Amino acid sequence: MRRRASLVLLAFAVFFAALAPLLRWYAYPRLAKIPPSEYQTAVLEASPATLLDYGTMKPHTVSKVSIVQTLRGNVAAAEKVGKETGRDVVVWDALSYVAGPDGKMVSQIPERYVFDAHSQDPVHAGGEHVDGDSVRRDGIEYKWPFLTEKRDYRYFDAQTRTSAPIHYKGTRTFRGLKVYYFEQTIPWTKVPLPKTMPVDGVTPETVAKAGTSRWYSTKRMFWVEPTTGAPVNGEEIHKEELRGGTLLGDRDRVTVFSGHVKMREDYIRHTVDLVTSQRQLVLALTTYLPWGFLILGTALLALALLLEARDRTAHRRRPVPALAAPSVPGIRSWRRSR
Repeated sequence: MRRRASLVLLAFAVFFAALAPLLRWYAYPRLAKIPPSEYQTAVLEASPATLLDYGTMKPHTVSKVSIVQTLRGNVAAAEKVGKETGRDVVVWDALSYVAGPDGKMVSQIPERYVFDAHSQDPVHAGGEHVDGDSVRRDGIEYKWPFLTEKRDYRYFDAQTRTSAPIHYKGTRTFRGLKVYYFEQTIPWTKVPLPKTMPVDGVTPETVAKAGTSRWYSTKRMFWVEPTTGAPVNGEEIHKEELRGGTLLGDRDRVTVFSGHVKMREDYIRHTVDLVTSQRQLVLALTTYLPWGFLILGTALLALALLLEARDRTAHRRRPVPALAAPSVPGIRSWRRSR
């Protein structure tokens, strides 16, 4: 019976030991994904801020500028690209909507971002754009990969339509979570004007005809939870200017927008709660279950070997029954006759 039990335990030990690497290296890449129907909204605010009045072409200090960032998963487009590429793909139709203190639109820039559902690497299958301009992304945008590493990454900047390094600056604690802090500084760069302007008659074409150009610089900061790769907080020290041309009169430059943009507190709390719950799911696939199954398999193997050793010891110690002396009928008959 002990031998049969040890064989059963050995079979389970092999099963759990084999299951551990399968969960980590086979199941995890196929289960840890961004769903194609993902929908996210974040509100950031700069309070106070400097904002250009396009009617007078003069900048004013305002109490608040709000930036609403929306990411909407386009399931139909993701399925189409997935069939073309043979990959699990997510397509985000994003919109960055900037509003003044009165709620009126200052600018809006739509985007389409196509990326791998697990690795977050961009997928170049056509349709990528920023404000209608075709782009080819290099590096990540909005989200870091699962199991983010302590290193620099390439991060796409929608204003310049280019990618640049975003630097790992150390590990910190944010709202009880261990996070990696990243920074990226974009120097003053000439960038396109938004195609949708807040004042009738002011268009990218009229501004360009006046010889005026738009320039932009920012310092971008992210606090990223490394297990999920999700930013739990983001800030920017953002500056925009119009430079040169007859549109500005005798001025060389005017401020279009300037402010320290921060995520609104209620969205920080919501993001931290969401990431905390998702973090446990990723850890279950990468740490808890693989290591748990490996330890369980080792324990079962040790128990199987122990039962086998006890069974062999008991078998060796079992007494051997004495053999009876053989009877020889012929000798007995001879003794009787005497």
